[in-house]
Amino acid sequence: MSEYIKQLIAQGENQRLDFKFEISDSRKIARSLVAFANTDGGKLLVGVKDNGVIAGVRSDEEYHMVEAAAQLFCRPEVVFHTKEWNVGGKKVLEVIVPKAKAEKHKAPDKNDVFKVFVRVHDQNLLADPLLLGVWKRQRSAAPVRVSLAETEMWLLQFLETNESISLSMFMQEAMISKQKASLILVNFVLLGIIDMQMSEKGTKFVLKEPNYQAFFEEEKGAQFVHLYKGVKK
Repeated sequence: MSEYIKQLIAQGENQRLDFKFEISDSRKIARSLVAFANTDGGKLLVGVKDNGVIAGVRSDEEYHMVEAAAQLFCRPEVVFHTKEWNVGGKKVLEVIVPKAKAEKHKAPDKNDVFKVFVRVHDQNLLADPLLLGVWKRQRSAAPVRVSLAETEMWLLQFLETNESISLSMFMQEAMISKQKASLILVNFVLLGIIDMQMSEKGTKFVLKEPNYQAFFEEEKGAQFVHLYKGVKK
């Protein structure tokens, strides 16, 4: 059975796996719990150092710290379950967090303000406001209506020849408001035409569907091209 844990550790920390030598701060561990729940789900191995060395869980208090994190510092509470493993005489606590099915979870940031966190690669990051906008629209299940006007075409043509664009750059280059730029980006993300790439340095948008013209249908007598497409949950 210990081979299972060794195989997990061999993967290294990633989007669905995190190592914790010990748990001394329930607020901090709450960020990991909500980040897993808000993204793809994941596993937390307590008693394992960042470099993969098994140190072992020192006391049962570790479980209670995780429980406190889930109940007191996750809104709403994150449901999890645990398994204990003996690896070479050392106990490793596996904390398994399923992906949230409905409402997104929040945890305290460094200023004790409850925010939505997501898991990106091996990091817990604050959810970008535009991602929150995408989620909100997905929950509404409302159809997406896009006018393929001058600004929208500028964005798509820019991404054909450039690696990425940020919200602020889009606003500046297209000379549009933050509200309009955000709406356009959210719509194109929902349609699967562009993709969001978050990192600790910020959020960039890249062209995901190079054949975006196929997404649009031209209407006779219309000034712009329109698309009506239901949003998948």
